[in-house]
Amino acid sequence: MKRIFYYAHTGHRIGLDRFHRAAAIINALGEYEITLLTSDYRIAQIAHTYGIKRSVGVDVIRNIPQIANSGDILIFDSAEANPAMLADMQRFFSVFIRISDESEEQVYPGEYLINPYVKDENCCNALAVDPLFFSSQEKKEDSVFFFGDDDYEEDLFKHKAALASSKLKLLLGFYFFVNYEDKLTDAFTALIEPEEYQETILGAKLFVTCSPIAALQALASGSRPIYLQRADYPKGFLPLFAELKIPCADFADEKTLESLIKANASHAYNTLDSNAAEVADFIKKTLS
Repeated sequence: MKRIFYYAHTGHRIGLDRFHRAAAIINALGEYEITLLTSDYRIAQIAHTYGIKRSVGVDVIRNIPQIANSGDILIFDSAEANPAMLADMQRFFSVFIRISDESEEQVYPGEYLINPYVKDENCCNALAVDPLFFSSQEKKEDSVFFFGDDDYEEDLFKHKAALASSKLKLLLGFYFFVNYEDKLTDAFTALIEPEEYQETILGAKLFVTCSPIAALQALASGSRPIYLQRADYPKGFLPLFAELKIPCADFADEKTLESLIKANASHAYNTLDSNAAEVADFIKKTLS
């Protein structure tokens, strides 16, 4: 019997954006038994709190064949693999579905692709956002900043002075190290625990973030996102954000951020469609 696996690249050096996307897709495919594979054991242990029934930490990508069998099915969300590795996986799995955020992308022989830019019969032009964020709630928090779940190099601490004048509350990241928040207290009006991630996004009026997925979740919820591009993050989302009219700036560009915040009240965003079902339907068709 073919089993279905979903691999999402996660960890304290890359964050949880791909995990949030995996949760949206797996929950939209509720009738299928899917095992989530993550490259970090910590998030695998609590994945059930996001509605995921089966999850396993695999440490590194090359451990996937230790769990899966030849002929199984894999949904693959990672930028780790080189062309040779991708070709091996396409041969190993009976169905191979790859998720990519890059604008300069193509569909390779033997795979299906989920990507917002590529036009191809074997590609789904959507990136899933959890339907939970498409809900109208009272906006209780004026301005919130979310750097991301990972800050191994403590980059936020190095730039905190530039953010202090904006009077933002800080939503802490999942992989922030113990007591790191003590170094950030004086730059923000309040600190919000990682466990309040979803509630905070749903309740924020202005949501400034360096997380691409969080920016989309905020837009879906009716918040007003501003996206700050981190130097260590790929820029694949920027063309999509331009289409959605999400204001963007470099993380270190404090003057642009200040002007974007001042002008935000009159800024007009485009609507983000709820697309998790569209992605799920595409996957179902490939499986049938």
